Amino acid sequence: MNQQKIGTKCVQAGYTPGNGEPRQIPIIQSTTFKYDTSEDMGKLFDLEASGYFYTRLQNPTNDYVAAKIAALEGGTAAMLTSSGQAANFFALFNICENGSHIVASSSIYGGTFNLIAVTMAKMGIDVTFVSPDSTEEELNAAFKDNTRAVFGETIANPALTVLDIELFAKVAHAHGVPLIVDNTFPTPVNCRPIEWGADIVTHSTTKYMDGHGAAVGGVIVDSGKFDWMAHADKFPGLTTPDDSYHGIVYAEKFGKEGAFITKCTAQLMRDLGCIQSPQNAFILNLGLESLHVRMPKHVENGLAVAKFLESQDKVKKVSYPGLESDKYYELAKKYLPNGGCGVVSFELAGGRAAAESFMKKLKMAAIETHVADARTCCLNPATSTHRQLTDEQLEAAGIPAGLIRLSCGLEDKEDLIADIANALA
Repeated sequence: MNQQKIGTKCVQAGYTPGNGEPRQIPIIQSTTFKYDTSEDMGKLFDLEASGYFYTRLQNPTNDYVAAKIAALEGGTAAMLTSSGQAANFFALFNICENGSHIVASSSIYGGTFNLIAVTMAKMGIDVTFVSPDSTEEELNAAFKDNTRAVFGETIANPALTVLDIELFAKVAHAHGVPLIVDNTFPTPVNCRPIEWGADIVTHSTTKYMDGHGAAVGGVIVDSGKFDWMAHADKFPGLTTPDDSYHGIVYAEKFGKEGAFITKCTAQLMRDLGCIQSPQNAFILNLGLESLHVRMPKHVENGLAVAKFLESQDKVKKVSYPGLESDKYYELAKKYLPNGGCGVVSFELAGGRAAAESFMKKLKMAAIETHVADARTCCLNPATSTHRQLTDEQLEAAGIPAGLIRLSCGLEDKEDLIADIANALA
């Protein structure tokens, strides 16, 4: 399977039916599973045998889809979660605890920023935010003795900064901690962070992977490459006995390839229960089967719209890493040679008033709290997700009042440009 092209994996990976079995992934819509003896079930609870006993922990439908995404990203194990937020929380909390410290890029989705800066801070987990443009020296300076993870986004939402994955991985590994990368926007079709040194990859599968705004979900993929035992003192949850499972040591029992996801399932999913429903996993898989066909079209539309916007007098600034004028163009050429995604951020010269007027005049692009969909959608953060901030606070956060995030769907690019031109006029 590793030798197959990404498109073949999108269609074929994760599930191979046997003779007379369903061709489509079956939806195992059951909370629980029957066993003949207590001994059989006991082996599952002791993590001595593989199988299913309660869908809060694992479900066959979910596991088929997780296996497909692991194949797409080049990882060794994966688990689905109820949302992208849950995926990022689990990925971090699986190796962080009260007294830990995280180094994170400051250019990440606002919901993830708040998760790390506010909610995890209440759990006693500290964070240092660094610029995605940091030098090696600046990154090194952010680390502390209690640093346990580095976090960033391949293409940040909505700033569209591109992470220098190799550099962030190099510095993380020099300090004996893993790099966690949220790869939602490019998807593994356009970037596979593990190939550049990332250790854990997350996604909001709600976005391009689903592609149709039908099912909320998330996923965590482990590269299987980080050596937890080599840094045993930093990760006691993985390298010392877990009393809640009869003293099992995850890194010894399941090795580099399986320890992280097994612990994440056996502990965090057991205790916090952010499971993706089998129905949602089934819908997600339908989206994955066309992901390799859809992403080039999103990129084509995004680049065409970005070039058009760049030529307009009423547009103050356009952010799209596929533009030669963009600050991140060279990094994008390295990490995203086939393009990034269909999301374009641009600032109108007239500020908040111009943004409100523009949004009202759009006919095709829908105003939604969504992104990375088959249908074009857009958002003005100043009047929606960030409406509690003043214009000065918005400017300081890098989200000026006139900023619009446009997610180009699968429509004809000429029609999208005509809609934008009409709204600008």
